[in-house]
Amino acid sequence: MSPKRTYAALSAAAVAAVTLVGTSPASAHSHVPPAFQRTATYPVFQNRPAGEGPASATVAEISAVSEDGRTLIYTDALARRIGFLDISKPGSPRGLGTLSLAALGDAEDEPTSVAVFGQYVLVVVNTSAGYSTPSGRLDVISLRDRKRVTSFDLGGQPDSITISKDKRYAAIAIENERDEEATPPGGEEGDLPQAPAGFVQIVDFKGSSPQQWRTRAVPLTRSNGTALPVLADGGIVEPTDPEPEYVSISSGNQLAVTLQENNGIVLVDLPTGRITKAFSAGTDTVHGIDTVDDGVIDQTGSITDVRREPDAISWIDDRYLATANEGDWKGGTRGWSIFDSRTGKVAWDAGNSFERIAVRYGLHNEDRAGKKGTEPEGVVVATFHGVRYAFVGSERSNFVAVYDLSRPTSPVFRQVLATTNGPEGLLPIPSRDLLAVSSEEDDATVNVRASVSLFQLGKGTPSFPSIVSASDSSGAPIGWGALGALSAVPGESHELYTVTDAAYSVTKIMTIDTSRQPAVITRALTVKDAGGKPVGYDAEGIFGRPQGGFWLAVEGATGAGNELVRLDRDGVTRQVVPLPADVAAGLAKQGFEGVTATTDRNGREIVWATLQREVTGDPAGIVRLGRYDVQAGTWSWYGYQIGTTDTPGDWIGLSEITAVGDKLALIERDKLNGPAAKIKRVYTVDMPKSAAPSGSLQVLPKRLAHDVLPDLRATDGWTQEKLEGLTVGGDGQVYAVTDNDALTDATGETVFLRLGSSKKMFGHH
Repeated sequence: MSPKRTYAALSAAAVAAVTLVGTSPASAHSHVPPAFQRTATYPVFQNRPAGEGPASATVAEISAVSEDGRTLIYTDALARRIGFLDISKPGSPRGLGTLSLAALGDAEDEPTSVAVFGQYVLVVVNTSAGYSTPSGRLDVISLRDRKRVTSFDLGGQPDSITISKDKRYAAIAIENERDEEATPPGGEEGDLPQAPAGFVQIVDFKGSSPQQWRTRAVPLTRSNGTALPVLADGGIVEPTDPEPEYVSISSGNQLAVTLQENNGIVLVDLPTGRITKAFSAGTDTVHGIDTVDDGVIDQTGSITDVRREPDAISWIDDRYLATANEGDWKGGTRGWSIFDSRTGKVAWDAGNSFERIAVRYGLHNEDRAGKKGTEPEGVVVATFHGVRYAFVGSERSNFVAVYDLSRPTSPVFRQVLATTNGPEGLLPIPSRDLLAVSSEEDDATVNVRASVSLFQLGKGTPSFPSIVSASDSSGAPIGWGALGALSAVPGESHELYTVTDAAYSVTKIMTIDTSRQPAVITRALTVKDAGGKPVGYDAEGIFGRPQGGFWLAVEGATGAGNELVRLDRDGVTRQVVPLPADVAAGLAKQGFEGVTATTDRNGREIVWATLQREVTGDPAGIVRLGRYDVQAGTWSWYGYQIGTTDTPGDWIGLSEITAVGDKLALIERDKLNGPAAKIKRVYTVDMPKSAAPSGSLQVLPKRLAHDVLPDLRATDGWTQEKLEGLTVGGDGQVYAVTDNDALTDATGETVFLRLGSSKKMFGHH
């Protein structure tokens, strides 16, 4: 199949997936294949040793599992240890503590990968003092008592380890990685070659105990450091410095090794240790992707003749290989490929489809558009209930794409699994219908924490995605993210409006079809200034006017920048209403966060807007609700009492306002996410019937209408911070949405919530 036809087929499969989930469960149930459901997200800082602070850096990078599938072991290179989790109950994993490598060697030793052989945990450890003096060891640890049984000197800096299906061999990639700041003779900074060269270590599992195991090296260069003809002839970029990265073993005990920086793949016969083939991963030209970091999701860019530079690799069967083409410093094609190991040729390539999956599911990372995009880093193939699946992980867009590989060279996209930041380790556990994903990004200062996520294959509809986008007129998915507001569409029962914020340089108003599950973004309207040119507002609130057009609540970088903006039905700015100068003077960054409006029988329009936090000089804990009389052009103000928090660095604020009959419904939330999140609530106040007296700030009594935290936790993912959109649709249902911050210091997952009947929640009809 030609690459062009392959891309089209996969794109069609993605569209079909969106169409399928839009059908009713009753009619589609018999045709819907089993899906992977997220069951738990475990932050590994919760598994830290006693006495270590919760903000200490701790990650989960590569993971393995005991043979009974109930104990997961993960590497934590930052903290120089390995961790253990009890995953007997997929819905409630439990920390079993850690083992420090400092106790086994040196305090600076880093575990790079892990595998399990019977009752033993095999940990490969980087012990290098520097790039020019690489070293490492293999520690064999008893899973029962966590004591080291024996160690093997690996002769270099290890990266990954894998074990053959027949339990006869382990293979270890000894990378001896380059120094990105070193300049080789005649080259540029970070270039190859940089001695010493990497190689492969094979472990033979012979004898009754680990002490009887033996290692044997497979050199990838000649003893004098010159290139092996098989690598030079195979098109390896710099065959004197191969830098093996990732390893996979076929059922016939053929080892595949990626040479990421060298854009190549080497095949080794494990019984003999003989190199049987080496070939280049080649280059690709990809059209229809976003290649410029400009705050606009523009899928008209291209990359030309770019090296694939594969990272992870996995055998599909004894002939075909899958690679995740993350790239390194001179490549990365934003997708994954399938190679025919007999010919070394590409049998299938994802083209732009992997990147477009990120866009369709709201996981596009605009900050990476000018670099390597989604950066597919991990790939693994496993069979569940007779169906062969490929799992491909995106390091920068925080997801795993699942494909049906029943036909090895014709992948069929099935679903997306949302993860936390930087999914690194992909671990299928078919015996328990589980997939474990370990994520390595950890930054306590922004509450981005590394975790292990569990997904179980079963029936039913996964909690993710709850919202996706349809395709635009060009066939590309509508780009979206940072949905921080909601409004009903006047006269429509199953449509809502939402709007993007300052995460993007051009503001877009999106139309959401709620009749389908997941909900589908069907249209995008570009917002324009009064002259008709695209404009970027920090739109934090939206209201669809029955008279036509929209009100936007625009937050300013300073108090004076806060405005109500009225747009016509084409999205053109027709009116700008600034805040009164005295109110604006008391605001810093956190200003307008929501807008709604009412129109009485006489056509008098009243706009209600909420600020996020207190105005300087107002009573502590009192946030202003603004009432703007459009006809009179006047403001008046009421007060709202926000809650309190005792968590350092936290604050409570308002993030949405919507008119519900004779009430105003508001979102009150804290700034916390993950397990720390506490306040994600909807309150109501009675809507005042008239303007507030000048100079007063009457506080309106509030009533709790709904605690949204249990709804967010029910997704079994990372509890999102920014619950920011709320409205009642024309169907009488209450909807809410989280702002994914366009993946900046956030997991990127958007949760679109259906909270039930407005009459039940707010007591109106």
